[in-house]
Amino acid sequence: MNITRRDVLKAGAAATALSLMPTIPAHSMPKKGGRLRLGLDGSNTSDSWDSRTHSDIFMILSGHGTVFDCLTEIAADGQLTGELAESWDSDDAKTWVFNLRKGVTFHNGKSFGADDVIESLQLHVAEGAKSAAQPIVSNISEMKKMNEHQVQLVLDKGNADFPFLMSDYHICMFPAGQIPEAMANGIGTGLYAVQSFDPGVRLVTKRYADHYKGDGVGHFDEVEVIAINDTAARMNALMTGQVDAVNRVDFNTEPLLRANPNLGIFEVTGNQHYTFPMLSKTAPFHDNNVRQALKHAINRQEMVDKILQGHGQVGNDHPIGPANQYHFSDLPQTEYDPDKARSLLSKAGLSELNVDLSASNAGFPGAVDAAQLYQASAKAAGININVVQEPADGYWSNVWLKKPWCACYWSGRTTEDWMFSTAYEAGVPWNDSEWDHPRFQELLYKGRVELDSDKRRAIYHEMQMILNQEGGVIVPMFASYVGASSTGLANNGTIGNTWMMDNARMAERWWFA
Repeated sequence: MNITRRDVLKAGAAATALSLMPTIPAHSMPKKGGRLRLGLDGSNTSDSWDSRTHSDIFMILSGHGTVFDCLTEIAADGQLTGELAESWDSDDAKTWVFNLRKGVTFHNGKSFGADDVIESLQLHVAEGAKSAAQPIVSNISEMKKMNEHQVQLVLDKGNADFPFLMSDYHICMFPAGQIPEAMANGIGTGLYAVQSFDPGVRLVTKRYADHYKGDGVGHFDEVEVIAINDTAARMNALMTGQVDAVNRVDFNTEPLLRANPNLGIFEVTGNQHYTFPMLSKTAPFHDNNVRQALKHAINRQEMVDKILQGHGQVGNDHPIGPANQYHFSDLPQTEYDPDKARSLLSKAGLSELNVDLSASNAGFPGAVDAAQLYQASAKAAGININVVQEPADGYWSNVWLKKPWCACYWSGRTTEDWMFSTAYEAGVPWNDSEWDHPRFQELLYKGRVELDSDKRRAIYHEMQMILNQEGGVIVPMFASYVGASSTGLANNGTIGNTWMMDNARMAERWWFA
């Protein structure tokens, strides 16, 4: 079967087609100029231009959404489009040929070509490299330069979703032979070139002249990204006009934002989910009875009502959300049931359970309150949760993947395999529960190469069921992406739902009305 770019585009549209209803202006004729000021959380003093390490919105947007490019891009409507790759083809989902754009230059003037692609990909599998994209790139058994503007990538195991994976924000393209310099100074092919960068504080960029994408995107003269991790400070910065847009709206402040005629809310429903991963090889989480008891000890609807204030829906302990093509909507819901939780503890040989839960609002907005709600609901099951409030700065480097049980969030991924292979495949860097299930792994590899849609659906439904019944991650809720902006900003009326802030590409797609 020949898998063409058109086939992949159709798959992408089917996977993420949603009706998006932003409440900010949409204008058909973009206006050029001005400085866009974004107030974002998710920043750290350890931030760098090494895209392998990017994990939250500040660097995701600053990286692949502003200064750098990837081979492919997920458009606002969910379709896969070319970025630095003009087109791609495969006959068997195993050997892929990518045709690269001509006339593209890095911000230091170096021309972009096949060598840049190969060296950028090799970064993720270099000895000692810690990259969340390692499982994607390690599947490439051969990288071959066909000519200056064409590369052939041969996969060890076929993957029908491979072109989607090349849009991963970790897989930015760097200039061959100059990668250390590019990582030190932020030298990419993106619409905006770095003017100054203070990690964890501020980024200032300027529109790159004569960019290969032309005048249809990148309408601002300058983009400034300001780190505002404190939620109240971020909302205040928008209300006082210090910034033009913010991410992760504080739902307690939302009525004030909506009452302001100069501000608007934009919300999309995607695959973002809030989680409590357990290191399942560490006691007491190594016992599935304990894991299942904890799943029945959480009141999910209460969390949606009180933490999300209705901006989302109940989760069912797997990461495949309502925007995914193979979401298992008929999977029986794990309900809050303290008696069942207590019975499961008994099967584990426990009369009660005392356990620490590390939480910070860096994990997700309201994570500390969510942990305390969990603490209250679990008491009825004989589960005593000690909520450990962790500092926001350094949370992702000092707590996540290190503490036995913590709060976390995931943006979700456009395809099922992408989500599973990033966070649930055995041995991958971001498997934050250290979970390894033989049948799940077998299905993962089987689904990756299956081209029949009905068979893929059956595979991915079984995988969601296994996670629900045996997985090491509690997924209590799927959260909408809720941002806010000045009514002086506009877009074309469709906002991407793959990542927050219009797929982290607000700098590229929006303009001043």
